[in-house]
Amino acid sequence: MVRTGFDIISEELPRELKGKAVAVLCHAPSINHRFQHIIDFLALHNQIIIRAIFGPQHGLFGETQDNMIEWEGYRHPEYNIPVYSLYGKIRKPKPEMLNNIDAFVVDLQDIGARPYTYIWTMKHCMEVCGDLGIPVWILDRPNPVSNLGTEGPLLKRNFFTFVGEAEIPMCHNMTIGEIALWINTYESSGCDLNIVWMRGWERGMAFDQTGLNWVPPSPNMPGLNTAMVYPGTVMTETLNLSEARGTTTPFELFGAPTLNNAILLKELNSRPLPGCIFRLHDYIPTFHKYESEYCKGIFIHVTDRNIFKPVYTAINIYDAIMETTPGYLTFNKPPYEYENTLIPFDILAGNSSIRKVLEDRGNIVTEQEKWFDEIESFKSDFKQISYY
Repeated sequence: MVRTGFDIISEELPRELKGKAVAVLCHAPSINHRFQHIIDFLALHNQIIIRAIFGPQHGLFGETQDNMIEWEGYRHPEYNIPVYSLYGKIRKPKPEMLNNIDAFVVDLQDIGARPYTYIWTMKHCMEVCGDLGIPVWILDRPNPVSNLGTEGPLLKRNFFTFVGEAEIPMCHNMTIGEIALWINTYESSGCDLNIVWMRGWERGMAFDQTGLNWVPPSPNMPGLNTAMVYPGTVMTETLNLSEARGTTTPFELFGAPTLNNAILLKELNSRPLPGCIFRLHDYIPTFHKYESEYCKGIFIHVTDRNIFKPVYTAINIYDAIMETTPGYLTFNKPPYEYENTLIPFDILAGNSSIRKVLEDRGNIVTEQEKWFDEIESFKSDFKQISYY
């Protein structure tokens, strides 16, 4: 069984943290193998003092169901410690929130896809701590879709937003500790970085091979199947399609009230897309896009997760819609995730090239081939810092 960074400090608190006052950035999955939450561990430990709690998007325990819903802080009801939101009026800790803090602890479960905002919240905290001279401690956790490898275009620097602040691929294959190391090395956050690495984890593991228990890191990430498709279908958020928020299988399912899903299904199943198959599946979302409307949908089944390519699959879906129903698919305009100028699809994709190829009815295979050199360059840089 894999032992997370939190599992390891639960057994033996690092001497550098003993007697220290700490802040912690955490959320619902921040538990050890005994299901003890890190807030309780820190609050009840007699060799450490917890003085501030920070939470990312969706609230400290996934309270905010829908996407792009802000939340504000409060006092912890049991420990009377301030809880600060980093997805509300502010997204970066203010220096006064870190008064009398000796160390900043991060325990977050990432999902393995670049647009997932938790890693960028971590980056913001690292930057502030670097400025203030506060050591940062990252408690490493698995990349749950490491079996998918590395896929998708690298994010271009002129498309940096809150859903991407490093030149990494869509499907990056890094653990959160490695992402922190990447940020500190290549994005110059300049913090005193300490990482408690996992034990027993190997690259290429899917989450269900770790022996760990899945706790949804966000309300619309209910299980591993969702995480497998998410690095591609997250882009559906920026289109006139429902990504099936408001159902029990978001991102595995997509549709719209007037989508011709029957003709689309034939087109998709005629394409040589590895590791997946598509099935008609209509649905009625209970909230978000097309709330309470009957949507004609398609479900994505991952049949071989070792060859499945989520990003290329998603782009084929959008291409197939444009092929079978010209003029149907549209790209939403900003704002999106605090960005008011760039086209939302572009900031998720990492560039404008993919959108333009789709709109111009270009060759998406040729577009995919452009990623390969980028990925090799990324892998070369990553090799210099990779731990596992």
